[in-house]
Amino acid sequence: MLCRKTNAVASFLVVASTVLAGCATHYIPNTDVVDSEDNRKIIQFCEKYRNAVESKNVGALLQLASPKYYEDGGNIDAADDLDYAGLREYLNGKFQDARAIRYEIRYRRVLREDDVIYVDYTYSASYRIPGRKGEEWRRKVEDNRLELVEHQDEYRIIAGM
Repeated sequence: MLCRKTNAVASFLVVASTVLAGCATHYIPNTDVVDSEDNRKIIQFCEKYRNAVESKNVGALLQLASPKYYEDGGNIDAADDLDYAGLREYLNGKFQDARAIRYEIRYRRVLREDDVIYVDYTYSASYRIPGRKGEEWRRKVEDNRLELVEHQDEYRIIAGM
């Protein structure tokens, strides 16, 4: 009798764990983003951005940006706002001071609202720049958000670079 109850309990646990495992959310590897065809395509696009930053590929970065790119700096001071022309100027100027860049991204969330796709992520940027004592390494870890719009079969960045 005890053996039958043990078998029944064991069978129930196997079935319950199988059902629960079938309901588990699947994520794109090395991200916190729910795995779907659309999200994979978005993350692949964002990886183009990350790779272009690491290789300091200004042409690729400008191609990934929308001509309507606009960054407000997160405040009401218009002095630090950046449009597409300002982005191009920054990438061809100050961005070139970096001698080496390592840019890692942990994607946290992809959210669609109307025509805009928000990609929340945490980045770790290490870069070598000229300093008072020669070249020095700097490191920065922060949360950020890329804002994308669909463009033909791909996307363009409208803010967040």
